[in-house]
Amino acid sequence: MDLAAVLRAQIQADPFNLVATGIFLLAILHTFAASRIAALAHRAPAGSVRSELLHFAGEVEVVFGLWAVVLLAAMTVEKGWAAATHYLNDTVNYTEALFVVVIMALASTRPIVLFAEAALRRVAAAGGGSPAAWWLTILIVGPLLGSFITEPGAMTICALLLGRQFYDLQPPMRLRYATLGLLFVNISIGGTLTHFAAPPVLMVARPWDWGLGFMLTHFGWRAVLAVIVSSVGYALVFRRDLQSLVGRLPMADLPPPDEDAATDQPVTTPMPPWVTAVHLAFMVWTVFTAHYPALFLGGFLFFLGFARATAMHQSRIELRTPLLVGFFLAGLVIHGGLQGWWIGPVLGGLTETPMFLTAAFLTAFNDNALITYLATLVPHLDPPLQLAVVGGAVAGGGLTVIANAPNPAGQALLARFFGGSISPLYLAAAALGPTIVATIALLFR
Repeated sequence: MDLAAVLRAQIQADPFNLVATGIFLLAILHTFAASRIAALAHRAPAGSVRSELLHFAGEVEVVFGLWAVVLLAAMTVEKGWAAATHYLNDTVNYTEALFVVVIMALASTRPIVLFAEAALRRVAAAGGGSPAAWWLTILIVGPLLGSFITEPGAMTICALLLGRQFYDLQPPMRLRYATLGLLFVNISIGGTLTHFAAPPVLMVARPWDWGLGFMLTHFGWRAVLAVIVSSVGYALVFRRDLQSLVGRLPMADLPPPDEDAATDQPVTTPMPPWVTAVHLAFMVWTVFTAHYPALFLGGFLFFLGFARATAMHQSRIELRTPLLVGFFLAGLVIHGGLQGWWIGPVLGGLTETPMFLTAAFLTAFNDNALITYLATLVPHLDPPLQLAVVGGAVAGGGLTVIANAPNPAGQALLARFFGGSISPLYLAAAALGPTIVATIALLFR
């Protein structure tokens, strides 16, 4: 059967497939319209019901959750309440969303940010500590660290440091978008040096028996090369804009990066090394138990107790942004779990290069971990096709906010530098160059 016939058969077997995909497409369109909805909210009377509802609908992080309500209602009408709750409660796996909440909250704490900043400062000092040196250091070293502290952790640290060392200097808007697109692509491919840090790799490592040596030889060195080439290339293209930031004062209208919850004053007490060590231990525990929610959630509860006991050294524990990002990812996997009826047949009939390009394209509209997971369900997928689908999934992981699980974290932390909302079209254009570099590095073997 050709592809069209297979898809028609899938729809005839279960017409709700088409309904679920239609709702998913509406949710994707909503994400592209979020910036326009947010702009309408600013025009409405401040504090009015209309303004608040538009602000809510314009938050990218709530889009898939909102449409999950529509999906739940449609599934209840079509299949009944029992089937709908069974899907949401027993079929959908929320482990990744929960993990991102915990690792993001840990990575954004004051001891971890200061530790990462101190480590990267030594690297930036080799370039004179200029804004360009900081920019290159964060965008090259930070994403590659994602192979060890996980991509969500690397995204959180890189976004926070970019805010402190780069975005606070009010760079031109074109450079802001170029930096964001480069960050998203570098994070997506930078986690492929190991088999446990990048969500799309995690999905296939066990079924396809990919270990550390396999990742280093087939993906790792290529990812390092692509990250360096893209970052240096953008640094050359925007060298004048980066040079203009030298000596510029940070924005004064933003809250201090280390803010105490009780006094709203910057925390200035020295950071004891043992506090940093305990924070790092909690991060290691979370990464080590990433597949076991009961363990890393339990560890996080112990961490909150420790943070309370060492409050004099802590800034406010930020939970709102991690929870919103987790909500975004949970909504995405709810919708994505019903798209296998068409993604599986599409991937199953492709050769190596079309497989790579199709995976990269589909990743722009689905979480790349979903693409690679569905690829594991294709029977007898040849090793070259396995490399192609994972390569395409990670290469395309920076094109949109929904393309890679850590992207919503970066969007949530940096949206304030873009007027509160990030344009999907400008982001895709900014990420296109690094995506092409990643494609060349990962596709041609």
